[in-house]
Amino acid sequence: MSLPHDPFLLLSYVNTQLRDFCEDLDDLCRTLDIDEKALVSQLADIGYLYDPAQNRFV
Repeated sequence: MSLPHDPFLLLSYVNTQLRDFCEDLDDLCRTLDIDEKALVSQLADIGYLYDPAQNRFV
């Protein structure tokens, strides 16, 4: 499966995966085999940062 290209759909998908299946951002990136820095950068471009306490991008 490829990740959504639209940044807001990507945000929704990533947060759902974090909530339902992954312990943290590292686990998500390993599971999906994606580059963590690229993901964080892409979501930062639309104003969202990863919050480890909430295990989601806010």
